[in-house]
Amino acid sequence: MPDHVVSGAHFDSWWKRKRHEQPDFLDFEREMLIRESAGTVTKDDYPDTWRQGPLKLRVTYQFEPGADADGVTVHIPLQVLNQVTDEGFDWQIPGLREEVVTELIRSLPKPIRRNYVPAPNFARRFLDQAVPLREPLTVAMARDLKRMVGVPFEAEDFDWSRLPDHLKITFRIVDERRRKLAEDKDLEALKLRLKPKARQAISQAAAAIAEREGGESLERSGLTDWTIGTLTRVFETRRAGQPVKAYPALVDDGDTVSVRLFDTEEEQAEAMWKGTRRLILRNIPVNPAKFASEKLTNAHKLALSANPHGSIQALFDDCAMAAADKLIGDFGGPAWDEESYRKLYDKVRAEIVDTTVRTVGQVQQVLAAWQSCERRLKGVRSPSLLANLTDVRKQLDALVRPGFVTRAGLRRMPDLMRYLVAADRRLQQMPTNAQRDTARMEKVHEMQDEYAWLLEQLPQGRPVPSSVLDIRWMIEELRVSYFAHALGTAYPVSDKRIVKAIDAAAP
Repeated sequence: MPDHVVSGAHFDSWWKRKRHEQPDFLDFEREMLIRESAGTVTKDDYPDTWRQGPLKLRVTYQFEPGADADGVTVHIPLQVLNQVTDEGFDWQIPGLREEVVTELIRSLPKPIRRNYVPAPNFARRFLDQAVPLREPLTVAMARDLKRMVGVPFEAEDFDWSRLPDHLKITFRIVDERRRKLAEDKDLEALKLRLKPKARQAISQAAAAIAEREGGESLERSGLTDWTIGTLTRVFETRRAGQPVKAYPALVDDGDTVSVRLFDTEEEQAEAMWKGTRRLILRNIPVNPAKFASEKLTNAHKLALSANPHGSIQALFDDCAMAAADKLIGDFGGPAWDEESYRKLYDKVRAEIVDTTVRTVGQVQQVLAAWQSCERRLKGVRSPSLLANLTDVRKQLDALVRPGFVTRAGLRRMPDLMRYLVAADRRLQQMPTNAQRDTARMEKVHEMQDEYAWLLEQLPQGRPVPSSVLDIRWMIEELRVSYFAHALGTAYPVSDKRIVKAIDAAAP
């Protein structure tokens, strides 16, 4: 355009004449818009959809440096959010993969990085032999790059935070009309934030099916007995062209139970166990907690009154629930249909009272050991031992707290007793072995910090896997080996074994 065109009005005046003289003057030629190297770019490099299992997710692109959604955006319908995982997204789309790998190499610590320059060359060599999506990207890179040069390093040495934002996928959650509900680079954070809405969307899908088929809704509430026939393990349907999947389970509502849909099998299993327990206990004619209370002398009741539950009845209820858990496990529960439930109920009912009474006897011994620790803890007053005493206080509060019988389970009552006796012996020896006690305490704290790190890596809002919970008890066994070795441990334990277990359980 000529120099005098400096506004919209100037342009309109100029173009009105110019287009009559040369209509195609402002037309772009295809060659002006496409680089010579563009011939190597294919549709497969920038796909319109991302597939994960049965899911087909829409993909869009935005070139807007500085914008939150700059780069690749994967659109996830709310009703399938529970099915989408992080798996594969670290590899990015093929068109950006080389750039991602290059930047990850550049993110390595300098002593390692200097062995992999120029980074783009090593990125291309890696991608020439890699099988995308088969395993985490950084795991494959660490292994294959080490083969090229021989310099050892781990997948954790790559720093994802140094990757430019446009190379990180944006996850956009949309409703059935493709309207944006939320978006983030962190898929797990989105899933946690939208969990209630996602569950509601799945519930609406289940209700719509029931209404369409003229049947009763899968989700129900206020149940006082098993009146639901057979409870399906997996609920599946299609909604807005996408496969919807959820996991039904009984839910403990306090005095009644309900049927609810859950995002994962882990959540389903946890809820189903508690819901089954509640349904069985509320239908047993003789209240096992009350019966156990009536079997005790006043002296025994007085001894049990010093408990963290707030009342002796709450303690007995805890014992009854723990007894029910043991019996449900012994008899193959929980049940998923009425016939199996009736058989399970009959077996638990026959033994629940006696098991609860035995449980109260075990718990009485545990509480006696706990009370002994509490008395001894108050008797040690040296200011120099404040950190050590605080450590024991935290240990006792974690071991014996409201609901500890059910939380630990009956099989762990002997272990719990041993942990408390070990703590008592530690308190006895602490004033004369303060330096040794502090050194061993610091090792325990190191393991606790490692365990806390592991818990932070797990998806928030979901049940903690049993393999992870077991590590918490490994740390208690480590305390026994340090502070009361003569008591013995349930299995060989050391800080190295704990670290190995943590590494194995890390996602």
